[in-house]
Amino acid sequence: MEATSLRKRLVTHISLLVVSLIMMYPIFWWLGASLKTNEEMSSANLFPKIPHWVNFSEGWVSVPNFTFTHFYINTFQLVGGVLFTSVVSCSLVAFAFSRLDFPLRKMWFAIMLVTLMLPTQVTIVPQYVMFSEWGWINTYLPFYIPHLFAGGIGGPFFIYLLVQFMRSVPKELDEAAKIDGCSWFSIYWRIMLPLVKPALVTVAIYCFLWNWDDFFGQMLYINTIDKYTINLALKLFIDSQGSVPWGQMLAMSLVSIVPSVLIFFLAQKHFVEGMSAGALKG
Repeated sequence: MEATSLRKRLVTHISLLVVSLIMMYPIFWWLGASLKTNEEMSSANLFPKIPHWVNFSEGWVSVPNFTFTHFYINTFQLVGGVLFTSVVSCSLVAFAFSRLDFPLRKMWFAIMLVTLMLPTQVTIVPQYVMFSEWGWINTYLPFYIPHLFAGGIGGPFFIYLLVQFMRSVPKELDEAAKIDGCSWFSIYWRIMLPLVKPALVTVAIYCFLWNWDDFFGQMLYINTIDKYTINLALKLFIDSQGSVPWGQMLAMSLVSIVPSVLIFFLAQKHFVEGMSAGALKG
């Protein structure tokens, strides 16, 4: 019996290892291609014989008058503002839905949930026309303002996730806080936010990743290089040159995912805690 169990575990682990290697192959190819010259791109070798590390340094300064440091700062400025406004506004709306009793609360919550099924493409044209008339094109306001009012990418989902967490917090805490003289805002700030920290971290991670990778929205509203983010800067490798420096472009695309990977792994504990708690409490 022990020998049979050992063989089953061995087969299982080997199978998982093989599947993992197959799944990781595109990443290995990406890393290897970022170290190749254009002539080596068609080579069957996964990694070049002589790594072309200069792709990273040359790619960093490949855009005339700008470096990728500038594009990194722009990206953090855009995503940081969106992250702050989204977390604050969505937590406030979720607190209202979960704690306050106001007219037609259930109806408004249902309408909010319906927007989860509304494709983003449906709102692109009216939003663009509206922001254009307000003079917001080529600014970061089309990203900040919708999230300020709990809209934007993932807004309804974030509200729903936070509502499930806040509903699990006993309302006796609210009553005790009121007896001590706390206002609704004090209850939200001093009691609710610390208790739903895992959910807030989960929302922050999702918001960061989705907005960091949002190429279409950034391409739609930003049209000058000085305001470009990393996503838009990568397309300059194709737009500005007849011969595309594939190695440099892949090297910079590899660099562009570093913040996303770091944030995910650094906050992984809170992320897993938030998702598992949400599944149990929702």
